[in-house]
Amino acid sequence: MANSKSDRKASDIFTKAYEFTKADEVKAQGLYPYFKPLTETDGNEVVIDGKRVIMAGSNNYLGLTNDPRTIEAAQDAIRRYGTGCTGSRYLNGTLDLHLELEERLADFMDKEACVLFSTGYQTNEGSIQTLGGRNDVIFSDKDNHACIVVGTLCSNAKTVRYQHGDMDHLRMLLEREDPDKGKIIVSDGVFSMSGKIANVPEIVELAKEFNARIYLDDAHAIGVLGDTGQGSASYFNLLNDVDLVSGTFSKSFASLGGFIVGERAVIEYIRHYSPAHIFSASMPPANVATVLKALDILEEEPWRLQRLEEISNYMREGLNSLGYNVWDSQSPIIPVVIGDMMECFSFWHDLFETGVYVNAVIPPAVPPGQALVRTSYMATHTNEQLDAILEAFRIVGIKNGIIDRNGHSLIEA
Repeated sequence: MANSKSDRKASDIFTKAYEFTKADEVKAQGLYPYFKPLTETDGNEVVIDGKRVIMAGSNNYLGLTNDPRTIEAAQDAIRRYGTGCTGSRYLNGTLDLHLELEERLADFMDKEACVLFSTGYQTNEGSIQTLGGRNDVIFSDKDNHACIVVGTLCSNAKTVRYQHGDMDHLRMLLEREDPDKGKIIVSDGVFSMSGKIANVPEIVELAKEFNARIYLDDAHAIGVLGDTGQGSASYFNLLNDVDLVSGTFSKSFASLGGFIVGERAVIEYIRHYSPAHIFSASMPPANVATVLKALDILEEEPWRLQRLEEISNYMREGLNSLGYNVWDSQSPIIPVVIGDMMECFSFWHDLFETGVYVNAVIPPAVPPGQALVRTSYMATHTNEQLDAILEAFRIVGIKNGIIDRNGHSLIEA
């Protein structure tokens, strides 16, 4: 180690960590919105810091995390199989439950085959990394989730990023590439911060024109969009035109893990070559059983999808009428743009004190100057809870100078 303090800072890999003080500064002001421990939860309401608040920031879209049926399924699985598999799927970690879930999901998504991963993040990182070779090009939306970005970085493929949702830019990039190279267009089906649905119809048309494959990450779309909850491609009646669809179990399926569906040959290749799959411990029995039961409920109770759509429309219209900028949300994810980061933290704090929990999102997760609170809704939210959320936004918006009393925004769009 260097002797002087200046030399030590210049050469120490930990320097960036020692100089990171922003979190402590925000905590000192009592505005820190992250890593808040929940001590109780029934899904719709939670207890944080001894305060019961309405949860308006969860991805529990179908409201199944506290459903007695999913809880019982998890408990039964633990009694039968124990608490974990202690190995990878490749070796000793495959249960009959894993195979059953893969078959069920392939059938549900109208695809030939499915492979499970231990998390949704690993699903995209591991699948994209495995598929992208040296003679391939990945075309990735600039607003894609971090796990997609990491997957492209880990792959051997060339990656080009097109402007968010800009199909003209995507076309230009496709035109520039060698037609003999393998090509795949990768996009979120529903973008996790804006709640916007990808332009699947135009992606399909471009893929056909330029002989490219399509990979949709439907983490926020499966169990949310489409008449049966099959996701963003199903929403446009284009599921047969999309090659690969990935999803996660940490949202509509009330558990943890992920999956990807597609042609059997492609899925088998991923199953045998993806490092994230073959070098990770498999999904625990309780997680798998929970997903199986959640899938049963989704298929048996389509009212949850209908209710979720009704709630999303109601809250979007309500927040709009209050004067908020909610971007172009088309899903249960509805952002409310605040602007400045510290003003966003203050707004979050006042909402919490008023009885509503949301998520504060700041750059680089969103563009500079567009810090926001991300709201998201469940099929099990009651009308009374929804109205209480809107009333809290009205009170806090006026207090913080975001909206006026007549439903007009006081900040630049």
